Amino acid sequence: MQVQAYAKLNLSLDILRRREDGYHDLQMVMQSISLADTLTITPGAGRMDTNLSYLPADGRNLAQAAAAAFRAATGLDIQVDIAIQKHIPVCAGLAGGSSDAAAVLRALNEHTGAGLSPERLAKIGEAVGSDVPYCVLGGTALAEGRGEVLTPLSPLPPCHVAVCKPPFPISTPQLFARVDTKKITRRPDTQGLIAALGRGDLPDVARRMYNVFEDVLEPRRRAQIDAIKAQLIDCGALGASMTGSGPTVFGLFLDESAAHRAVKALQEQYREVFLAQTV
Repeated sequence: MQVQAYAKLNLSLDILRRREDGYHDLQMVMQSISLADTLTITPGAGRMDTNLSYLPADGRNLAQAAAAAFRAATGLDIQVDIAIQKHIPVCAGLAGGSSDAAAVLRALNEHTGAGLSPERLAKIGEAVGSDVPYCVLGGTALAEGRGEVLTPLSPLPPCHVAVCKPPFPISTPQLFARVDTKKITRRPDTQGLIAALGRGDLPDVARRMYNVFEDVLEPRRRAQIDAIKAQLIDCGALGASMTGSGPTVFGLFLDESAAHRAVKALQEQYREVFLAQTV
């Protein structure tokens, strides 16, 4: 069985508060796009293989963790081999690992005939990773809590998405630590963005996109992120933002030729640049 695992974007990301359990309450508008990993799942002995040699192939890999979580939740003693062809950049804010895990849950549900609802699969996914429940359901959604409390939203109007991952890592724990100590000066208008989705107003959605993590980036990284955003806007993007904890930046385009131009221009400077659509 072959399944696709779609990347996600944060059209908005707000951090409301630090909780007593150490996690943070988030408020995010999420969107899935056509950039995807391909998973091949076959009956086997629990082996795993990827096209990236540095990725773990044991329980540290969320795809393997999802298979174990499915077995534990259903009581089904099923062993499968998982082969992942990675296309979504790793450690990029695109939920590649979470999307792979969600794809495994959906595939095992179909393969075994377990008949679990998407909501039940999303609940199983909570124990695997915070983004897994959203990746099970996909589409356009408001994610709250740690990301597991999901409310479907009116879909983002069809558009073209230029995606660029610059070649530097950003530490998610360090960003959260900075959020706890730094005053956030700008926040996304989440309700305004949701209202724009309800009207099907893509330009207004794009204008309202923002990620509070951009506010706490190191100055050098912030300048690099801002430069990519500016280049996307110069090429005709309706809006641009960083996704997740970065470093990936994306822009939304109505005009496909403008999106192609943006991708071509960014490819002159960056290796991991993609053109995608909403799904």
